[in-house]
Amino acid sequence: MIAAAALCPWPPVLAAELTGPDPVIDRLRDACARAVRRLVQVSPELIAVIGPARQTRAWDPDSRLDLSVFAPARSRAGDPALPPSLGLGVLLLEAAGYTGRRVLQAVAEEEPPDACAELGASIGRSGVRAGLLVMGDGSARRSERAPGHLDARAAAFDASTERAFRSADFDALLAISPGLARELMATGRPAWQVLAGALRGAELTSDVLYSDDPFGVAYLVAVLESRPVLSGLGYGLRLRQLAASLCGASQSASAETFGGLRTGWPARRGSAPGAARPRAPGPARQHGTGGPARARRRCPAYG
Repeated sequence: MIAAAALCPWPPVLAAELTGPDPVIDRLRDACARAVRRLVQVSPELIAVIGPARQTRAWDPDSRLDLSVFAPARSRAGDPALPPSLGLGVLLLEAAGYTGRRVLQAVAEEEPPDACAELGASIGRSGVRAGLLVMGDGSARRSERAPGHLDARAAAFDASTERAFRSADFDALLAISPGLARELMATGRPAWQVLAGALRGAELTSDVLYSDDPFGVAYLVAVLESRPVLSGLGYGLRLRQLAASLCGASQSASAETFGGLRTGWPARRGSAPGAARPRAPGPARQHGTGGPARARRRCPAYG
């Protein structure tokens, strides 16, 4: 199963050794660092780094990025063949203090959506409680100074991608056209669709930490975390919906509360936790006016 996922872009400036401090870059670096720390804090058994590359293949999990591929004046250290998207992901994991098992999975930039989804699904079926660190950039045609110059379609493309991540709409991510993504130089498309294949059908919360285009390239940083079905810490709307469905079986059921939030588990009014659940009553009895009034009572989950 997938415990959580972090989404980060992969510009070379994420490596502080290449540029040093910069107010604009520091905001992006800070958002990526926070996203990866949250991924590590869920304590997955392993973290799979997913990034676009020339071909789909797994890399040695101990591989490290050779920064000389960006700055030839630097001395060589690491594997110059390692795709930069994976190498920068490794740097983020190490900066977050992660020392556990990891998988480095490249996905070809031309990989079709169905193949990306199946790759993601295979990760989800692995039987390991895994985390995903997905490295992907949005369009690179957001302004005249962008790498691909301005394309009027870029803003709408990136806005729809961000909406899909905010709402955890994995079908929308899988529907992204490879052709349009290629034209807009959105290199993150195949990695996003691997994530969508891994998480499709899961109940998740989404938190977008950064969304901007400082160099004419759309960068999005987000965290997707598993949503507990029942929790005293949040998700009140879903719990109210569950409680409402239970009320269909018993109008006399009440929703217990935990931490001030309704859990949705039915219990007799005034009964102790763990008491026997009430049986569903038959049709409302017509004893004067009491029966119909009781039958029309609002579900206690909404009271």
